[in-house]
Amino acid sequence: MKAVRFHEYGNPEVLRYEEVAVPVPGAGQVRVRVAATSFNSVDGNIRGGFMRGPIPVALPHTPGLDVAGVVDALGAGVDGFAVGDRVVGFLPMDKTGAAAEYVIAPAEVLTAAPTNVPLADAAALPLVGLTAYQALFDHGKLTAGQRVLVNGAGGAVGGYAVQLAKRAGAHVIATASPRSADAVKSAGADEVLDHTATSVTDAVTEPVDLALNLAPVAPEQLAALGALVRPGGALVNTTVWMPAPSDEDRGVRGIDLFVRSDAGQLATLVALVESGELRVEVAERVPLPELPALHARAAEGSVRGKVVLVPSAA
Repeated sequence: MKAVRFHEYGNPEVLRYEEVAVPVPGAGQVRVRVAATSFNSVDGNIRGGFMRGPIPVALPHTPGLDVAGVVDALGAGVDGFAVGDRVVGFLPMDKTGAAAEYVIAPAEVLTAAPTNVPLADAAALPLVGLTAYQALFDHGKLTAGQRVLVNGAGGAVGGYAVQLAKRAGAHVIATASPRSADAVKSAGADEVLDHTATSVTDAVTEPVDLALNLAPVAPEQLAALGALVRPGGALVNTTVWMPAPSDEDRGVRGIDLFVRSDAGQLATLVALVESGELRVEVAERVPLPELPALHARAAEGSVRGKVVLVPSAA
């Protein structure tokens, strides 16, 4: 089969589209014929060698944390899946990824794919959808009637965060550039702040119950977001290389989110997609051999929205 791998850490040029052996599922594992994986910003950090501490991968390594595809073979002891099932999942971050024609997945990370979107597009859901869900509900404890600030709502995680927060009955304040303002408004934001024209701290005049930071801001900007949170609220930060500050005097929790795979939560998101309450947005569909070029574009900051990568055989 064909896969994209890197044999050493480095720039996007280390990625190679090459022939590798078709993997064989072991006990508790499922082999998936990949319909698509997706690009996440952490992929570039792993490839560059910047995540060797929290995500130690064995070289050569195949990237691709999201997978959507069809069950092709079952390992011993796997229940609940059959060959031919359409599935989606968030793969273990330190194991072989889905930038390939086939991938091995632990059965426990998979759930049925949504039936109302193309299977390849479903690869745009797991990691970013789970990040948004866990930020809002596991860590932020968001409930109806609360005010939530989504800083960096124009990205893939932000789009899901706005949709989920609005569905939960929150008043959603979102920051976005003019380029993504319409999309953020369409996702359900009650207020959209142009972060290129005004300071968020100046524009938010009433405290929020939860601030969710999805943007690579400076430490002083992150601290300023925390100052917007009411006593007893929370600041959840997804840029984990910069710790979220807490304010013990006011009881404001600073939380650094490192997303985890959770098939139950992913099934909840899939159900919302199928009911029409959550939209899956795909900006580009790119052939898998072009993954090195996509990494290069991302390093230049020229990738906008969620990109899925489709194997030639899919």
